Amino acid sequence: METVARIRNDLKEKFGVPRQSGLAEHIVSRVVFEPGFRDPEWIRGIEGFSHLWLLWEFSEVKNHDRSPTVRPPRLGGNERMGVFATRSPYRPNNIGLSSVRLIAVEDGAEGGILVVSGADLMDGTPIIDIKPYIPFTDSHPDAVSGFVDSRPYETLDVEIPAGAEASVPEAAREGLRELLSLDPRPAYQDDPERTYGIAYADLDVRFRVEGRTLTVTEIVRRRLSGSGGDQM
Repeated sequence: METVARIRNDLKEKFGVPRQSGLAEHIVSRVVFEPGFRDPEWIRGIEGFSHLWLLWEFSEVKNHDRSPTVRPPRLGGNERMGVFATRSPYRPNNIGLSSVRLIAVEDGAEGGILVVSGADLMDGTPIIDIKPYIPFTDSHPDAVSGFVDSRPYETLDVEIPAGAEASVPEAAREGLRELLSLDPRPAYQDDPERTYGIAYADLDVRFRVEGRTLTVTEIVRRRLSGSGGDQM
């Protein structure tokens, strides 16, 4: 397989990336095609679809001992489930699958660029294929979700001091709040005295969590550096 495109967004490190696609609708990403795939014929007609499937590589997952079971964050990291019953990045083949909303198709020096929302991919993640989402075959309203159904997502209340929030570009503020509300911490950590940090755009956002409230303690500029979250 070869990389056909790469994602570009403000999610600069694995820590803090949403654990599922669609959870952070205000995080906007751009799918930038590799030079061999910039002919507009590759995406002819794609603007007629509202959603897309992205198949991509967990490129930041390092070599590890193959195990048939993993500890899903949704279960607090305390119970094991079979790899094929989860969306863990630790898989025999490091392939991820995400459903995203197509916002626009932009023309530029790098060819047609797909502007999407709801991606759970780190900046630079290699994309190996793109397919249209088709509701009459891909949507299953009667579907059940195993252990996930017993652990519904709960968002945090986010408090950002006005002075700190002023350092965030206005267009990125809602996305940052949404990202923090998803609780970026590892599921097994719940220490109100511990300070955590996520990289967002060129910012280092530091915060603490007590109960269901996340409080940002500091936002500072960071040095820029060069996928996907630890899912389900």
